Amino acid sequence: MAVFVLKRLASLLASLLFASLAIFLVLEVLPGDPAAFMLGLNAAPDTVAALREQLGLTAPLPQRYFGWLAGMTVGDFGISYTYRVPVSDLIGARVQVSVPLAAYALTLSTLIAIPVGAIAASARNTPLDAGIMGMTQLGVALPNFWFAMLLVLVFSVGLRWFSAGGFPGWDDPFAAMRALTLPAVALALPQAAILARVMRSSLLDTLDQEYMRTARAKGLSQGQALRRHALRNALIPVLTIMGLQFSFLLAGAIIIENVFFLPGLGRLVFQAISARDLVVVRSVVMLLVFAVVTVNFLVDFTYALVDPRLRRPVS
Repeated sequence: MAVFVLKRLASLLASLLFASLAIFLVLEVLPGDPAAFMLGLNAAPDTVAALREQLGLTAPLPQRYFGWLAGMTVGDFGISYTYRVPVSDLIGARVQVSVPLAAYALTLSTLIAIPVGAIAASARNTPLDAGIMGMTQLGVALPNFWFAMLLVLVFSVGLRWFSAGGFPGWDDPFAAMRALTLPAVALALPQAAILARVMRSSLLDTLDQEYMRTARAKGLSQGQALRRHALRNALIPVLTIMGLQFSFLLAGAIIIENVFFLPGLGRLVFQAISARDLVVVRSVVMLLVFAVVTVNFLVDFTYALVDPRLRRPVS
């Protein structure tokens, strides 16, 4: 197990290093000068040059890259061009919204999808199975921002149970979770549809195995055999999708955050791109890459816990 973890950690570090280099170089070759953008079209060339010097844009490319890399290892992401505050402060404030929102949405998605997928698998080739699969197909096809607007119309405008947007902060946890509920539901429903279909397919493959027929022959009902034997073995592809979904929910919630006016990482990146604040863009993107790679590492680690065969070295 220790060798397995060390190999995955080495792969994680290599992926992060390659991603940091790619992000830095891609943003460097983009057209446009942040200093000229900040000062406007009528700025004098010497003023632009002075601002470039102040922002550190005149330093050699390797020096800026390694300085940025060394800073990130100690939590120093630099100073925002636009806000003139440490990028770490901006990210810290926005993470308090984006991470709980992604975790909330993934929890709802899992609580919905696993039972629904198990019910569909146990009732395969029946009208119930067909109905569930039809609903999940609809959930996959419809975009989450449409769900978001529908939820606002029903629960905010119509019933007035939730606010239509904004975030009150974590001083009142109940109010904060209430503000995140509609965005989390809007994010969770399409993901639950995908996860339910994967759960059903994985369980159907497991139910056809020899050990399942042996379990049924020993007197277990289909539900008992499913819970005791099939469910654990069917979780490996489900864990893969859950890891990918958390990464998507964390990095791809920009539309939902704008619909509900949530101050999360998605809105921060959108605003930073609009203002040509490249130090914020590359730092947030790097943070999201770190989250994706770390989640994939945790998924691999969970694989090894669920299925010990994956810990064995290939001979």
